[in-house]
Amino acid sequence: MKILLLGKNGQLGWELQRSLSVIGDVVALDRHNGGDLGNREALLAAVQAVSPQVIVNAAAYTAVDKAESDADTARAINAQAPALLAIEAQRLGALLVHYSTDYVFDGSGSHARAEDAAIAPLSVYGSTKAEGEDAIRASGCQHLILRTSWVYAARGGNFAKTMLRLAKEREQLKVIVDQVGAPTGADLLADLSAHMVRATRANPALSGTYHAVAGGETSWHAYARFVIEFARARGIDIKVAADQILAIPTSDYPTPATRPLNSRLATAKLQQRFGLTLPHWQRGVERMLEEILQGQS
Repeated sequence: MKILLLGKNGQLGWELQRSLSVIGDVVALDRHNGGDLGNREALLAAVQAVSPQVIVNAAAYTAVDKAESDADTARAINAQAPALLAIEAQRLGALLVHYSTDYVFDGSGSHARAEDAAIAPLSVYGSTKAEGEDAIRASGCQHLILRTSWVYAARGGNFAKTMLRLAKEREQLKVIVDQVGAPTGADLLADLSAHMVRATRANPALSGTYHAVAGGETSWHAYARFVIEFARARGIDIKVAADQILAIPTSDYPTPATRPLNSRLATAKLQQRFGLTLPHWQRGVERMLEEILQGQS
């Protein structure tokens, strides 16, 4: 099975190179060697040259705030490129794997949304990701759309690393408390993807849209406290006191793009249809912290 992976150097793409290599022959591209989602001609040429049985699109425009003033670029990468990939997947009879986001919802309420809940994005980023989803479904191609949230990896920058750095430098931190979701490891997403690709290739009826996040839920504030106290317990020199990690509302930290307050995603469909169990978010974060904290104490 030949697999075309786009976005190979991102947090998710890096992990996908590992997980997909055990189920097929992976051709991994980045924006510099034919995998630029903003260049339709080069992208089309790359797909046609590889002629894959599976296309995995781990590339996206993820600069949420910048997208508010750069909507055309965000739409080209998040909506128009996936539409092109879907057309090619349909022509080739290939499976298209695409990653989306909780930002397609408005973040109201406190319940976990299922895959068939009404979408109502609040930002350009969310709107363009929703358009990409719609284009894939409308194409008729076999597909797996995985909506996820709060993705992190030990490789590259992430929220936990930022909190650790600030906790070593400052005596007080202010962290948003009214946005709730599930931190989800890129390694978990990559492993889920490989399993789901193999299963869906064997049973095309599994094609569809799924929510793929770690178990449990937390706020950014509670996430920050967990990370900092985990590091403190392992002897890392932390300057900020536990009672000085202050909880603030989103309204105290205005940004160009509106964030959803409720990023809870229900995962029963994925777990039931694929026979999988999604681990609690703390397990993945602990593994990531153990990796990045090695040698720092």
